[in-house]
Amino acid sequence: MEYSATRNQMSSYIIQAQEEEIKRISLELHEGVGQNLFSILTGLKVVESGIKEDHVKNHLHEMTQLIEKTMQEIRLLSVELYPPALTALGLLPAIKSYIKVYTSTFGIVVELSSIGEEKPILEQNSIAVFRVCQEALTNIAKYADTSNVRIDLKWSNSELKISIFDFGRGFQIEDLEKNPYSLGIATMKERMLLTGGQCEISSKIGEGTSIEISLPI
Repeated sequence: MEYSATRNQMSSYIIQAQEEEIKRISLELHEGVGQNLFSILTGLKVVESGIKEDHVKNHLHEMTQLIEKTMQEIRLLSVELYPPALTALGLLPAIKSYIKVYTSTFGIVVELSSIGEEKPILEQNSIAVFRVCQEALTNIAKYADTSNVRIDLKWSNSELKISIFDFGRGFQIEDLEKNPYSLGIATMKERMLLTGGQCEISSKIGEGTSIEISLPI
C-alpha cells in the first residue's frame, strides 16, 4: 500500500512538472517567438512599402507571407500545448477551442454536447481531463480512419462524465498491448487514476472506439 501511494505521488509530481514546462514553452512561443516574428513582419512591410523595384518588392512580399504563415502555425502550436482558455475560462471552453484547431488541422468534424451545469474543477484535474481528451483525439486522427467524432459531457453535482466515440475502424480490445497507441491509452488511464477518476476503453472492429472518462467533482 505504501509503495502504491509513493508511486502515485511520484507520478503526480512528474506530470505536474511536465505541465509547468509545457505551460512555460507555450507562453514563450506566444509571447516571445510570436512577438519577435510580429516585429520582423512589421519591419519588412515598412521596407516593402518603400521599394520601387518589382523583383525586390515581390521577394519581400513572399517573405512576409511566409512569416505570417509561421506565426499562425506557432499560435496553433501554442494553443495545442496549453490553451489559455483552460485556466481563464474553464474546461468546456478549452475543449471547444481545441476542437476548432483540431478540425482545421485534421479535417475531422467533432460534434460536442454538454448536458447539465458546468461545475468548477481543480486546475490540476482540469488539466488532466483536457490532456486525456486531447490524447484521445490525437489517437483518433492517427489511427481511427474516420471523419466524425462525438463528444458528450454530462455534469452532475458529484461527477463529470465524458464520452468520446470515433465511428472509426475499431480494434480488438484483447490485442490492446499490440495496438500502436497502447502507450497513449496507458497514459490516459494513469492521468485519470491520479485524479481519483477513471478512463475506460471499448472497441469493436468496424464499429468504432468508445472512451469513457469519469471525474469526481
